[in-house]
Amino acid sequence: MHKSRKLAVALGAAIAPLITLSMTASPASAHGYVNAPPSRQAQCAAGTVECGDIKYEPHSVEGPKGLKSCNGGVGRFEELNDDSKGWVHTNVGQSQQFTWTLTARHATSTWEYYVGDNKIAEFDDGGAQPGETVNHQVDFGGISGEQTVLAVWNIADTANAFYACIDVNIG
Repeated sequence: MHKSRKLAVALGAAIAPLITLSMTASPASAHGYVNAPPSRQAQCAAGTVECGDIKYEPHSVEGPKGLKSCNGGVGRFEELNDDSKGWVHTNVGQSQQFTWTLTARHATSTWEYYVGDNKIAEFDDGGAQPGETVNHQVDFGGISGEQTVLAVWNIADTANAFYACIDVNIG
């Protein structure tokens, strides 16, 4: 019995670091994307535009905060940056509601909306955990024509954000 107890302790000591490593937290447990008007990843998921892996996980465009790319810096979602793919532009007015679908909710610092390099809206959640859907009414401030809106969900307690590009025809 004494030998088996020593063996059990030795095995436990050997396995403990492996268990600890497997339990480390991922950068963010949150996932989400804009589904209305349909973002590029929503169009991929619906089969509106032929895409790669993103069609299976439209909620996974996560990258470091501060980027201005549709793919959030994720190489395997590079097609989201390709303006020539035939993205469908949704007709909108000078003000439009954007709806995020969140498949995993996470404390949020801010939501940002850009057209080109210009930030057109920001909503501060102050670290609150959002619901399963989040709506923002965004005013375009005189911008018109075919545009790509970059929507950014900044996570409060990580260095990451989620990115979605939405092609619209304003006017």
